[in-house]
Amino acid sequence: MLDTESEGAVPDTAALGTDPASHGTSTSDALLFQRCRWCGSAMYQRLLCPVCAGSDLRTEASTGTGVVRHATVIHRNTPAARNVSLVEMAEGFTVRGRVTGPATDVHSGDRVQLTTAQDPVRSQPVFQLVDGPYRSRN
Repeated sequence: MLDTESEGAVPDTAALGTDPASHGTSTSDALLFQRCRWCGSAMYQRLLCPVCAGSDLRTEASTGTGVVRHATVIHRNTPAARNVSLVEMAEGFTVRGRVTGPATDVHSGDRVQLTTAQDPVRSQPVFQLVDGPYRSRN
């Protein structure tokens, strides 16, 4: 006899994009975030919603586009300088990650695209610049 309730859970995970067999790709190809079912706020790696403190969160896959809100160059514990950036994603959540390229070329306002959801060394998302560095015109 088959258990229909346990079979029903498989399509739910495939619809959310968390099942590796759903699109033929691994979950490391997509940046997964949570969205509160009650208030609709988007967040990254949280147990409770920071807005309403709700625990009913659903997992969604990000489109991977965002804007750098803050960038810092780190020289410590590494042979070469690297950057650490706060990226505001199109879905409305902010994530800490690394932007590829020269560390000094990344500035606030730069548009970025996700290249790897999890860096194997630091377990952070990795982004690349979309249209080159942003420069304000004064």
